[in-house]
Amino acid sequence: MSEVVQMERNGGVATIRMNRPDRLNAYNAEMGEALLSAASEAAAEPSVRCLVLTGTGKAFSAGGDVQSFAAFQDEGPGKFMGMAIGLHALIATLRRAPKPVVAAVNGVAAGAGFSMALACDVAVATASARFTLGYQNIGLSPDGGMTFFLARALGTQRAMEMTLFSRVLSASLAASWGLVQEIFPDAEFASGVAALAERLASGPTLAYCRAKELYNRALSQPLEAQLEEERQNISRCAGSRDFREGIRAFLDKRPARFEGR
Repeated sequence: MSEVVQMERNGGVATIRMNRPDRLNAYNAEMGEALLSAASEAAAEPSVRCLVLTGTGKAFSAGGDVQSFAAFQDEGPGKFMGMAIGLHALIATLRRAPKPVVAAVNGVAAGAGFSMALACDVAVATASARFTLGYQNIGLSPDGGMTFFLARALGTQRAMEMTLFSRVLSASLAASWGLVQEIFPDAEFASGVAALAERLASGPTLAYCRAKELYNRALSQPLEAQLEEERQNISRCAGSRDFREGIRAFLDKRPARFEGR
């Protein structure tokens, strides 16, 4: 794997770390390929039951690497098309991963970095984290699923406000808008993320996967179709070992010991 992305395992938790701290973990083609490879590997590995995406240093990701944009801006739109294809493959992989994916936003999340955080199932942040689009500052429209996720989370008018005026959200404001689920003091961030990830990794992974599939389709199909998919998925979960363990644990009045199968 490229040095610009690191992946480490701790039990059922796989942490993917963007590692260009000197460039605030700005996204370029090399990082995109490495991120997609790491995310695909973690998504496909059954023993990984929670995936964490974070950054090294003082940034989650400052978005696209503008210096690399400047190097090929005269080559036409083809280069940007290729980078967008890679980024969008990563976004789709995070959304389709059959396990919880946590964005551990350790600093600024801008542009594509903000998109990656929105694509995760849960986002937590340091108290000093900041969120912004930034595309319009260099004459670009959003990518990375930004318009999909932000419009659904905030509504189109507030999403357009952030896009047109390059509004910067503090971690606390992002939390009040529902974009961040928990804020940790900077000194407690690593331990807080580790505890959250371990909690998810010890949960009923198959049930999480079915729920994620349902939410991914919830806003794109009629109620009757969603009800049918809910019926099918809960029936499948009812045949799992985790369900049997959950019932036993409930009756025994003890914590469940889920195995993710």
